[in-house]
Amino acid sequence: MTTPTPSLTIGTVAKRAGVPIDTIRYYEREGLLPEPLRRASGYRSYNESAISRLRFIRRAKDLGFTLEEIRDLLALSADRHRGVKAVRQRAEQRLASIDARIAELTRIRKGLEQLIEACPGRGDPEQCPILRALADEESQA
Repeated sequence: MTTPTPSLTIGTVAKRAGVPIDTIRYYEREGLLPEPLRRASGYRSYNESAISRLRFIRRAKDLGFTLEEIRDLLALSADRHRGVKAVRQRAEQRLASIDARIAELTRIRKGLEQLIEACPGRGDPEQCPILRALADEESQA
């Protein structure tokens, strides 16, 4: 099987993948996207696989994966023996991380709701329960 001949400009790839041109350059520098071939003019020349890879990266970012995690997922996607199992494990880890963040945000939300309820919205700033809670070092534990 032969590799398709690179013929797409960076602008075309960016538009079709739904990412800015600077993002493509950044992903190349970070090793998430292979360095493209260069035309005689020095311009980058891409093939369809670059678009697929960029869409993969964008979707993984939308799911909350970090660039380092995406790098791992890309490497695992090429591993025919253990790739799928490891990808599932990474997704489970990401889900657990999201659940932990949701629990923390829920805790913060409840605390903020209580402070808002306790605040009359008028009077002396020193008596404001919100400002007191933010200034109280002991309550930060």
